[in-house]
Amino acid sequence: MVRELPTVRAVCPHDCPDTCGLVVTVDPASGKAVKLRGDAEHPFTHGFLCQKVANYLDRVYHPGRVLHPMRRVGRKGEGRFERVSWAEAIRTIADRFRDIAGSADGPQAVLPYSYAGTMGKLMYGSLDRRFFHRYGASLLDRTICATAGAAGCDVTLGTRAMIDPEAAVNARYIVNWGSNTAVTNTHFWRIEHEARKRGARIVTIDPYRSPTAAKSDWWIPVRPGTDAALALGVMHVLFREGWLDRDYLDNHCVGVEPLRDRVMSEYSPARVAGITGLSVNEIEQFAREYGWAQNLFGGPALIRLNYGLQRHGGGGIAVRTVVCLPALTGDWRHGGGGALLSTSKAYPFDDTFLTRPDLIPRGTRTINMTSLAEALHGELPGPPVRALFVYNSNPAAVNPDQSRVLSGLRRDDLFTVVHDQFQTDTADYADILLPATTQLEHFDLHGSYGHLYVQSSNAAVAPLGEAKPNTEVFRLLAREMGYEPELFDITDEELARGALSSVREFEGITLEDTRRGPVRLNLPAGWAPFAEGKFPTPSGKCELYSEREARAGRDPLPHYRPPHEDPQTRPDLAADYPLQLLTPPVPAFLNSTFVNVDKQRNSAGGVTLEIHPKDAAARGIADGAAVSVFNARGRFRATASVGGTVKPGVVVSLGIWWNRYTPDGVNGNTTTSTALTDLGGGATFFDNLVQVERV
Repeated sequence: MVRELPTVRAVCPHDCPDTCGLVVTVDPASGKAVKLRGDAEHPFTHGFLCQKVANYLDRVYHPGRVLHPMRRVGRKGEGRFERVSWAEAIRTIADRFRDIAGSADGPQAVLPYSYAGTMGKLMYGSLDRRFFHRYGASLLDRTICATAGAAGCDVTLGTRAMIDPEAAVNARYIVNWGSNTAVTNTHFWRIEHEARKRGARIVTIDPYRSPTAAKSDWWIPVRPGTDAALALGVMHVLFREGWLDRDYLDNHCVGVEPLRDRVMSEYSPARVAGITGLSVNEIEQFAREYGWAQNLFGGPALIRLNYGLQRHGGGGIAVRTVVCLPALTGDWRHGGGGALLSTSKAYPFDDTFLTRPDLIPRGTRTINMTSLAEALHGELPGPPVRALFVYNSNPAAVNPDQSRVLSGLRRDDLFTVVHDQFQTDTADYADILLPATTQLEHFDLHGSYGHLYVQSSNAAVAPLGEAKPNTEVFRLLAREMGYEPELFDITDEELARGALSSVREFEGITLEDTRRGPVRLNLPAGWAPFAEGKFPTPSGKCELYSEREARAGRDPLPHYRPPHEDPQTRPDLAADYPLQLLTPPVPAFLNSTFVNVDKQRNSAGGVTLEIHPKDAAARGIADGAAVSVFNARGRFRATASVGGTVKPGVVVSLGIWWNRYTPDGVNGNTTTSTALTDLGGGATFFDNLVQVERV
C-alpha cells in the first residue's frame, strides 16, 4: 500500500492581490517538502497557481540560498563574503548601531529599508518596526508602489476603491484600467472571464497591448499618463447626454455642479483626443458603453484599477478622477459594480499593536524610500545615512535612478546589513549578509488586497541551514541591545492573535480557524460598501469636490495633470528624448523576485524593448536588433521587438531584471527618475522620456 504523506496549509507571501492558498506535501523521513500545489478548497484561488509559485520548491531548495551569516571580505559590489556565526553577526550590527546612536549624528543616521518581499503581517511589519522605533532610527515612507493611488482614492472616497471581488461575475461591462489582470491578478481574470460568458464586455485601457489587452474585447491604447484626461472626457459626455444616476448624485455626492461646469468647459472630447492620442469617436463610444452599461449589456459597470496608471507625476489625481466615474453612473449601488483598486482596507488588523508607533521619538524624520539615491548621497535634511538595514527588498535593482543608488551603496563609510534568502544585487554591497527563511519555513498571518479571506501560513519544513525569519532576527538584535523583554519576548503566534482584534470583520474568527484554512471576513456576499453612500470622507459622501484639497492649497476638483516628462508639455526634453518608456513586470518575475530561478529567467527570455514599426524604421532598427535605450540619467541595452503592441512614441521594456543577468550590468531603472507623484509621494517609473538607437 502506498503511504500517504502529510500535507501542510501555507500561503503565497508575494506582492500579488491573489494571496493564493497552498498545500505542501512533506516527506517525514527527510523533512523536505516534496510537492506543492494550490489549495483546491480555497474559495477564491481554487487551487490554480501562477507559473512562478507553481515552481516554488525550486526557490526553497535553490542552490543559491544564503544559509549562514556572512561578513564582507572583498570590495563593496564584488559580493565576496566569509562565514561567521549568528552571535558575531548580531554583535557586529549592535556595536555599530550603538556607536552611531552615541555619535553627533544620532540614531536617525540609521535607515531601515524594506517593502513587500513578503506580504505576511508579521514578516512585513511587526518586530522590525518595534525595533527601529525603539532605537530611534529614521522612519521609512514606503511609497514605491501604491501610495499615489491610495491617496487619490482617499480624496474621493475616504478609503480604497473596493468591492467584493467574487461579486464581479455580476458586472456586465468590465474595464481593466491600467491593469494587466490576466497576468498580475489571474484569479480575478477568471472571474472576468466567467462574467464574459454571462454576457459581459471586457475593455482594457492601457498604453501597452498587454496579455490582458490582447484577450479583451476592446483595447483602448491611451497615451501614457493621460488617464485622468480620458476620465474627464468621459464625464463630459455623461453630463452632456444625461447618462447619470441623479438620485445617487443628489443623495450621496458633493460637488456635482462644480464638476459639471469644469468638464463641460474644459474637457471636450476634441480636446481630450489631442491629449490622450485617442480619436473623438473612441472617447464617445467608450463613454456611451460605460454610461449605458445597464441598458446595453444588462448589468453594472466595474473598473478594475491597478497601479500602472498612477506611476507618473499626475498619478494621484488620475486615480482620484477615475474613481469618481461610478458615482456619476450609480454603479456603486450594485454588487460587483463600481471600482476596485484594493481590498486591503477591509482587513482591520491591529497594526498599532504589531508595530508600536508610540515608541517613535518625537521629531524623528521620515525618508521617502523612492528617494534612496538622494538619501545615500546626503542630499536630504538631517544627518547623513551611515547605516542601512535592508530586508524584504532589493533596492539595487528596483529603485529609480539606479546608477546613483549603486554609487551610494559603494560608499566605504556606509554600513549595510542585508537579510535575504539570496545574494541579490543589493546583497553584493552588504557588510553583513544574514540568511532569511522562505514562506515554507516560518509561520505568518495574511490578509489580501485582492479578496476577502484571512488565512495563516503554517511552517511546512524546518529552516534551511541557519536561516531565520525577520521576527527572530529583531528579537536577537533587541536582546543584544538590551531592550525591554516585554516588547520583543513575544512569539509569532502571540503577535498574530494580537493582530486579529475583535472588530466586526474579525468577530468570531480565531487564529486556529485561519490555520485550518482561509476564513472570509464577516462581510455579506456581494458586499457593496458604498451602495447607500456612507463614504468615510469628512462629508460622509463621495467628494467630487474636496474641501480638504482646497484647504491644502490644491485643486479641489478632478483635473488632468500631465506627467513630469510629457512630450506635449516638455518639448525641450522630448527634442532629445522623444519616446515614452514604460517598464511593466515580466510575467515570469514578481518585481525582482524569481529572477535568479533558472526556469523563470529562461521563460522571460532576456531584456527586450517593444517598439512600433514607425519608430523602429526611423532609427534603422530591425526586429531582433541590439539597441541602447538612454537619457541623461543612464542607459541600458535590450533586444528590439518591433510590432504593434505599442503606439508610435511609446516603448516598453519588461522588468525587473537583476543587473547580473543583463547584457551591460544595469536594468531599465538606470533611466528612471526619483521625481514623485502629486499625491502620496509615490514613484514615477512610467514617467520617463528616452531615446533609442542601434548598438
